[in-house]
Amino acid sequence: MIVVTGATGNVGRTLVRLLAETGEQVTAVARHITQADVPEAVRAVAADLGDVESLRPALERADALFLLVAGDDPQGLVGAAKAAGVRKIVLLSSQGVGTRPQAYRHAGAFEEAVRESGLGWTILRSGGMASNAYAWAEPVRLHRTAAAPFGDVGLPFIDPDDVAAAGAAVLREAGHDGATYVLTGPAATSPRERAAAIGQALGEPVRFVEQTRQEAHEQMARFMPLPVVEGTLAILGDPTPEEQRVSPDVERILGRVPHPFGEWAARNAAAFR
Repeated sequence: MIVVTGATGNVGRTLVRLLAETGEQVTAVARHITQADVPEAVRAVAADLGDVESLRPALERADALFLLVAGDDPQGLVGAAKAAGVRKIVLLSSQGVGTRPQAYRHAGAFEEAVRESGLGWTILRSGGMASNAYAWAEPVRLHRTAAAPFGDVGLPFIDPDDVAAAGAAVLREAGHDGATYVLTGPAATSPRERAAAIGQALGEPVRFVEQTRQEAHEQMARFMPLPVVEGTLAILGDPTPEEQRVSPDVERILGRVPHPFGEWAARNAAAFR
């Protein structure tokens, strides 16, 4: 049995489907999940990663756990998995743990708990995800505009479906224990280029509006902790060479190159219509 947390999210929903399609027994976990949210053969369990006790029923008979960085008790979550008999944890973390550890200490604490668990483990450090562009969905629908800071700074954003595919592979295959993989897309794209790609997917132009750093800070601070806001803006505006580098790890895991942003935009164009 494989337990997938965050099962209704951009990565988790695809991961659940991929595992179910290969015949794996899957328990899908999210805060408000129901059986209507998952494929027929998948068990849905509502649980909150901020409440370790709520997760225990989902872990019954589990062999492996796909874990998000969520909640404030990584040791408790990992301990509950170990007590339930889980033998392997795959953690979806952030590239920022490696490049900006001070700003990403929360995710770093989860990595530490997983590494010290005594279980088999693999860590997936994702770069920025293409699905971050969903923040533009409403202004693109209403005004055909997209706003972001640092309009011409490129980063290799990754398709969340590629993160899900990598997760499915390391959960099912041997040979990944003790590995930390960095997951990026195949090429760096700037916010201006991503807005243009969404316009191409829609068949009409999307106007890009460059925000100031302060405008972006105020917007992000409404839903992100301040240290993460600062770390994210630092990456977006002044990325290190490592943050701009295209990682070979998706191809190493999957045997194929990751999908470019334009393919993600074409596949998800309906969200912007």
